[in-house]
Amino acid sequence: MIFPLHVRYVAPAEAAREFISLLGDVLADPVAVVLLAGGAVAGLIGLLLAPRLSEFPDIQVARETLASYRPYLPWMVRLSLGLPLVGAGFAGYFITPAVPIPARVLQVGLGFLLLFGLATRLTAAAGLLTYLVVLPFQPPLFLAFEYVGGFLAIILLGAGQPSADGMVRRLAVTDGTLVRRLELQRYRPDALLNSVGVSGSLVGPVVRATLGVNFIYLGLTQKLLNGGQALAVVAKYDLTSVVPVSAELWVVGAGLAEMAVGVLLIAGVATRGVAAVAFVLFTLTLFGLPDDPVLAHISLFGLASVLMVTGSGPFALSVSSVTQRLSPTT
Repeated sequence: MIFPLHVRYVAPAEAAREFISLLGDVLADPVAVVLLAGGAVAGLIGLLLAPRLSEFPDIQVARETLASYRPYLPWMVRLSLGLPLVGAGFAGYFITPAVPIPARVLQVGLGFLLLFGLATRLTAAAGLLTYLVVLPFQPPLFLAFEYVGGFLAIILLGAGQPSADGMVRRLAVTDGTLVRRLELQRYRPDALLNSVGVSGSLVGPVVRATLGVNFIYLGLTQKLLNGGQALAVVAKYDLTSVVPVSAELWVVGAGLAEMAVGVLLIAGVATRGVAAVAFVLFTLTLFGLPDDPVLAHISLFGLASVLMVTGSGPFALSVSSVTQRLSPTT
């Protein structure tokens, strides 16, 4: 379904609609119930078939190719946060259009430092701290919770290449340079992180968790618990002509689908496939909804791409392990 993740960004002001009333209208329609049940069954079948599909040579080659892009992860995450931060600074809002606080110098500064890859981990830590400090005073900032995962990923990965930090690191290990004489190499953050057992291998779980929480939150608060505005969006873009179902089913179906994606990401089940589906839905939303703010979704595009490269990583469930646990013992 083509449906904006952030209803608040594009919805006109509408009267509230209680979730119970919205759900009651859907459950009162036998066709809607059948479609919801059919969608759930189709999704479950797709998950069960995922291990078999992964055995196809095309899928294996695609996974190996994506995994080979891992050296570019730092650059990917830096672009994913740096670009929208610069854009938000000039647009006059703080990270998300739902928080109209002009913080141009701060956001443009953080964004350009991330894009250049200069003092990268320190910049990401400053960005994360700023987000967490502002969040209690501006709850709508939770709409962009993926930034927490992005900042943490940068802290874990560092600047990578190309980056200003990479150039400084090269100078620090080259005999005869002033940087080498200052012995800046002794203060490398990655050595400190490794000493406490924290490494870049945690990027997958961190991004999965934060992006999954974001999907669940958006599906719940922007669709199921925000029925009035969500229905207004369906009417505004005439989405019932795209898929001929009731507006109520559009809202409930989109909300449940987003929450299901969030749960799968957190669990680490079929992560590359789920991330690829999310990326396609982001693309359809942006092309299908002409006034949806593109800048506000760049972080989502980038972090979904990161998961296509990393896969689930550690602390993840597999479809086969889940089915084995659910199957009766003989």
